[in-house]
Order: sequence, then C-alpha cells, then structure tokens
Amino acid sequence: MFLVGVLVAVALANPVLAQERRLRTLTVTGQGVERIPTTTAQVQLGVEVQGKTAAGVQQEVARRSAAVVELLRSQNVEQLQTRGIQLNPVYNYEDNVQRLVGYSGSNIVSFRVPTEQAGTLLDDAVEAGASRIDGISFTAPDNAIAAAQKEALQEATQDAQQQADAVLSVLNLTRQDVVSIQVNGATPPPPTPLLLDRSASNAEFAKTPVIGGEQEVQASVTLEISY
Repeated sequence: MFLVGVLVAVALANPVLAQERRLRTLTVTGQGVERIPTTTAQVQLGVEVQGKTAAGVQQEVARRSAAVVELLRSQNVEQLQTRGIQLNPVYNYEDNVQRLVGYSGSNIVSFRVPTEQAGTLLDDAVEAGASRIDGISFTAPDNAIAAAQKEALQEATQDAQQQADAVLSVLNLTRQDVVSIQVNGATPPPPTPLLLDRSASNAEFAKTPVIGGEQEVQASVTLEISY
C-alpha cells in the first residue's frame, strides 16, 4: 500500500512524466508509388507568320489557322480550344536606331487525342498549315489515376507500419495502436511532357512514333504509433 501511494504521489507531482509513461509514440512516414500507362496526348500547336503588313500577316494567320482547326475537328479531337492569338511589330536595331521591318502573328490551339493517333495528326496538321509545335504531354485516364491513388495510399500505409516494426523490433518493443494518421497526398504529377522543335518547317518528327510512356502517382502517409 505504501509503494502504491508513492507512485501515485510521483504521478501527481509530475504529470508530464506520468503522461510519458502512459503513452510512448513513434512517428513514421511511408511512401507509395504506382505507375500507370498513359493513353492520351495533350497537344499544343499553331500557326506563326511573318510579313510586311499587319493586315497581310493577320489574314494569312486566319487562313491557315482555319484550315488547321477544320482538320482537327474532322478528326474529332477533344477539348479543342484557342490558347493565344498575337500580332506584334518586328523591329530592326541598327546604329542605335529602331526601324519597323514587319509584323509577326500567331494563333495557338490545344487539344487532346489518343496517343496512338498523335504522330499522324501532327504530320497532317503541318500539311494543313501549322508552322509551330509547342509540345506534347501525356496523361492516363481519370479512373486509372483514381485507382492508382488508392493503391499508392495503401502502399504508403503499409510502408509506414513496416518501418515502425523494423525500428521497434531492434529495441525489443512492440507496435501497439495508431494514435494519429496524416495523409500527405496522393496526387499525380503534371502530365509528362515531350518537347518538340518549336518550328514545324521540317516535319521529320512526324516520321517518329509518339510514345506516351507511364505516369507516376505518389502518396505519403504519416503515422504516430504507440508502443
């Protein structure tokens, strides 16, 4: 009875020590990674024209852009939209004198298309009048990304538990309850880019197959575990 009374007295005198005795925790962060094949290409291309007059440049941009857009619509591409229209003066600087030498105009569009169709469509777009290609990025279907996010979270949770077991086993301790859980995210990175020559005057890229590769989905989970 005397010993029990002493322990109670110590606990009351030092509540922090009592709390530490009641609950000891280990914090670990686990990682999960899932890789899924991409199936869709996000393409950005357009028309860029230079000439002597603003009206002439704008008319040529409009004519060629209309042909490119007509082609893309005939191929039933998805999410076709204009990304930018510009008309700018072009100056020549000589002997510290600025002289107007012409104009530069552009019309840029973006669209989505199945990856296996991207190479042929790029070639056709150049033939229709496109003169610049800003690049391609690749993405997986939304349902595949959602499934991969769940898998990555499960892997991250299991990884955190395994890390805790590895540490505690060396110390001859046993993992008990999970005190807190923090999900740090399971968001896929931006679509994987494939950079192409901005000038489409040479269409050699069209002879090369466009391959999307894989998209990586990462997750991180932090567990606070008692022992």
